[in-house]
Amino acid sequence: MLVKRTPDGSLRDLTPAGFNVRTRVHEYGGGAYTVSDGTVWFSNFADQRLYRQEPGEPPHPITEAVDRRYADAVVDRSRGLLFAVREDHTDTGREAVNTLVKLGLDGEGEQVIVAGGDFYSDPRLSPDGGRLCWLTWNHPHLPWDGTELWVGELDPEGTVSSAKQVAGGGEVSIFQPEWSPEGVLHFVSDESGWWNLYRLEELGPRNLEPVNAEFGKPQWVFRNSAYAFAGQGRIACSWIDSGTGGFGVIEHGRLTSIENGLTSFDYVVAREGEAWFLGGSPSEPSSIIRQPLDGGSPEVIRRSFEAAVDPAYFSEPRTIEFPTEKGAARPGEPGGAPRTAWAFYYPPLNADFEGPSGESPPLLVHSHGGPTSAYSTVLNLLTQFWTSRGWGVVDVNYGGSTGYGTEYRRRLNGAWGVVDVDDCVNVARHLVAQGLADPRRVAIAGGSAGGYTTLAALTTRDYFRAGANHFGLSDLVPFVEDTHKFESRYLDSLIGPWPEAKDLYVERSPLTHVDNLNCPLIVFQGLEDKVVPPSQSELIVDAVRRKGL
Repeated sequence: MLVKRTPDGSLRDLTPAGFNVRTRVHEYGGGAYTVSDGTVWFSNFADQRLYRQEPGEPPHPITEAVDRRYADAVVDRSRGLLFAVREDHTDTGREAVNTLVKLGLDGEGEQVIVAGGDFYSDPRLSPDGGRLCWLTWNHPHLPWDGTELWVGELDPEGTVSSAKQVAGGGEVSIFQPEWSPEGVLHFVSDESGWWNLYRLEELGPRNLEPVNAEFGKPQWVFRNSAYAFAGQGRIACSWIDSGTGGFGVIEHGRLTSIENGLTSFDYVVAREGEAWFLGGSPSEPSSIIRQPLDGGSPEVIRRSFEAAVDPAYFSEPRTIEFPTEKGAARPGEPGGAPRTAWAFYYPPLNADFEGPSGESPPLLVHSHGGPTSAYSTVLNLLTQFWTSRGWGVVDVNYGGSTGYGTEYRRRLNGAWGVVDVDDCVNVARHLVAQGLADPRRVAIAGGSAGGYTTLAALTTRDYFRAGANHFGLSDLVPFVEDTHKFESRYLDSLIGPWPEAKDLYVERSPLTHVDNLNCPLIVFQGLEDKVVPPSQSELIVDAVRRKGL
């Protein structure tokens, strides 16, 4: 549902009952609506058509009732056009076709304007309306592996000409291209080894703030943003340093941090003197936040949930850097040199109870999804459920996670099911060595890619005493043979090129090693999951039942 908040703080639902503002482009969606002068254009989940809704009027469809999906639209009022990403599924005998299209504000004259790449995102119109920029990338890359930033001229009809690549390419990942009010193109690039903010100048891209911090995030969804123009030459921006978010302003080439007690920032937008974003902290759930740029206190506009819990019961996370190693990517290969990885540890805490004297607590190891993703320290009541009941919890940002630079993000290349598993085992060993966990009571849990890591850990390492798999992969071969376009070549980098490396896919599949499973396992699965089909959970459940566990 789309909701409007007026300056006086009142809320009004815009989309009526029966509509769901959500797109399935790339399956994960994002960028499902855009607003101009009070008019809303949005993608409706049930039929994936674009709808137009005028103030006070019901929505009406503007695209055909065929199997096409739309996302990331921008409005060009001067030409009476929308520019959008389109994903065409009408030819069921081939892979979906992704393009950039233009169409009238009421859907008329839909036409492809940019094609040939496997994927597109971020069409952005220059302030004078004369240029359009966009990102594109091709199999086997995903957007965090490598993208290209292009700019083209627009004629009066909205046709693109003289298109040229201006940044990215190869293994350089570009994120969030935006035009400044003065018409200067900005973007985030990891060319330096970190996702830093650049502006395009006559002599080429210039890094505005060269730091070992991440101003970008993996583009799983459309329209996430790490920075926004805030007037008077200022850029409101967010970043991640050693897994923890920061927020500040770039002005006159200098970054000034704004300390506001928050540790996570997404979807940054701004106007003169203030910014809005989704933010949170260990004591604040993900919330819509208004942040004055003069350094005033942040204002919570809307929380994702209201926690009727005394904060005295909330366990505070500790950032830990722990020793691990570069595991052998293939059977029989030697491991590599020692190195470190990162995690957030939550000690047991309950204001009404204390653990037995001289006894280390049980530990729950969490492996996140993605796997190109990361844990933040935003308040999570599930974590607090465990810590309030005497468990320690550790959220592992294993090698391959984001927020620690490009090299760290690429540690999983060719090593999924090895590096992530090693890091989950080694963080537990590290906490046991410090007396913070009982080695006889260490469990592991994760969802999606984290579910795969959980299953791989339980079937290839004799360490954990119980596990919880939430919709994780158990057999990589059928998954890679039948998954959606966006992730269809993901495992080329994480495991190896398909089908040449098929033997390695079999070797890395938890199902192959299920005979090694020797502890209780619980499995959760959604029957309508389009990314990890129910068959993946059914395979591991059937195998475990045959073992009698």
